[in-house]
Amino acid sequence: MNFAMSAVVLAIIWAAITGNFAALNLVLGALIGVVALWIVRERTARPKHLIRARRIISLAFLFFFELALSAVRVAWLVVQPNIKSKLQPGIIAYPLTAKSDPEITLLANLITLTPGTLSVDVSEDRKFIYVHALSVADKKALIESVATGFEAKIIEVFE
Repeated sequence: MNFAMSAVVLAIIWAAITGNFAALNLVLGALIGVVALWIVRERTARPKHLIRARRIISLAFLFFFELALSAVRVAWLVVQPNIKSKLQPGIIAYPLTAKSDPEITLLANLITLTPGTLSVDVSEDRKFIYVHALSVADKKALIESVATGFEAKIIEVFE
């Protein structure tokens, strides 16, 4: 039985015990049921939709953090007096761990939406995504950053 159904059953049991099936009493019973289920959550199976929602929210926070950080980096790069000496543009072949089309598409979109990076193409065998970056001082660091950041969170969301 899932979390929501358990809360409904506990609300009905509450109403039966109190002898009052009014809407407000059922809502109170549902709230008490949710609190009770939350207290015993370690002994019951976790609802998958709540776990997935938490992972989606975590991915969204990571994206907005990276968005702000990248925007500041690009702005700082643009205001430099000698921008040509600071730019180190390049295209890297990022090795994909994500396998499904939705995972690869989401990763490519998040990379493109982040200032200073652009997803150029995905290899035909879907093992690499080609990423253009404004400043590629260290290719391994860029690959590691994407692997431990966006891609890891995306894979968690789609588990």
